[in-house]
Amino acid sequence: MTAAEPVAAPAAGPATAADTPRPAPDTPRPAPDTPRPAPDTPRPAPDTPRPAPDATLPRAPLVARAAAEAVGTAGLVAVVVGSGIQATGLTDDVALQLLANSTATVFGLGVLIVLLGPVSGAHFNPAVTLAEWWTARRGGAGVTAREAAVYVPSQIVGAIAGAVLADAMFGEPLVKWSTHDRSGGNLWLGEVVATAGLILLILGLGRTDRLRFAPAAVASYIGAAYWFTSSTSFANPAVTIGRAFTDTFAGIAPASVPGFVGMQLIGTAVGLALVAVVFMRGRTA
Repeated sequence: MTAAEPVAAPAAGPATAADTPRPAPDTPRPAPDTPRPAPDTPRPAPDTPRPAPDATLPRAPLVARAAAEAVGTAGLVAVVVGSGIQATGLTDDVALQLLANSTATVFGLGVLIVLLGPVSGAHFNPAVTLAEWWTARRGGAGVTAREAAVYVPSQIVGAIAGAVLADAMFGEPLVKWSTHDRSGGNLWLGEVVATAGLILLILGLGRTDRLRFAPAAVASYIGAAYWFTSSTSFANPAVTIGRAFTDTFAGIAPASVPGFVGMQLIGTAVGLALVAVVFMRGRTA
């Protein structure tokens, strides 16, 4: 044998446990059927936010949103007026009448927001629509001028229809101007407070990404404002106009409507100012 001659390898025999290499103790074992990622496949960063479940859903057509605003406002006024008629027919106690009226409004408004919020945002209120338009105009989320121009008339028509519907259900004259005078500086102040608080609540929920609580929060606020404001918290120009068409517990005399609507618009401006101050956005470093 020379140095150039290959040395014969030993005959291969059956492998024994002693000859089998063992993995390192801390080496993770792959799942049996789990495919391994390609070496060059990029992985998402740990803190990458995932899109919201509804982020890819198409927005409803404007006609559908307008219909939702009309139906929602009609339903709201029907609840307010109808429960007022029912309450006055059951008791002469004004406190119980207001309790029944406010309780029905809380539940009715909450249901309407849950049902129609995904379609139109469930404004049911020109003050809210104008506040949303102003927010969008300043670069935030909201509605365009064209959308606002469609929403507001829809809300007013819906409010009138809701009052007429409630009167029809209880055998009242379909249209009878209210004789319930609601004028006076204290009532106007109550409308400013009620509307400003409502705008602060709704836009504040949006600024803090908590709009999912809007059905309960908005309905609860309106129910509370029935009692802590002198005006029983109309806080809504469309509802105010609609309630002038019924001479029942929830009505408002047509002569009182301009004062209430004017104070509600002032309350809207106050609410926007409060949102700008309370939810002021901090500067990035």
